[in-house]
Amino acid sequence: MSGENEQSNTLELATDLAIAWLSNPNTSASADEVPAFLQKVYGALNNLDSVPTAEEAPTGPEFTPAVSVRKSLASKDHIISMIDGKPYKTLRRHLSTHGLTPEQYRERYSLKADYPMVSESYSQVRRDMAKKIGLGRKPGERPGARKKAATTAPRGGRKPKVG
Repeated sequence: MSGENEQSNTLELATDLAIAWLSNPNTSASADEVPAFLQKVYGALNNLDSVPTAEEAPTGPEFTPAVSVRKSLASKDHIISMIDGKPYKTLRRHLSTHGLTPEQYRERYSLKADYPMVSESYSQVRRDMAKKIGLGRKPGERPGARKKAATTAPRGGRKPKVG
């Protein structure tokens, strides 16, 4: 019985919408067009009932990780991918072959924002290489200048004795 009540409510709503549309002074419709318009409105309203809501909408596919988070970070020499379970020094290229960014990868597997994309040992090798070629210095500063300046400064705020 509720199905019949819903149909009559939908028909009444469609009729009210058609009347409102026809009462608009900017709308000109012949008598032959009115039943076709009413059918379109009624059909559209029935389709709205069948569209799943956000609660009923199917979610995306669930991704099960190949390894646990702890196991993926167990070694300093590599990071194990949660996609295929293989070890990599850096995950960026691997992720790009799967059409993912690091942010999407972290989101897919519910990882923290600070989850590394590069293995610890590879990161250290790159850091040492950058320091060796002088990256991270201020312009005009020589590679050992910071250490010497820090060791020659007087300690304790006392002035050195003259004389």
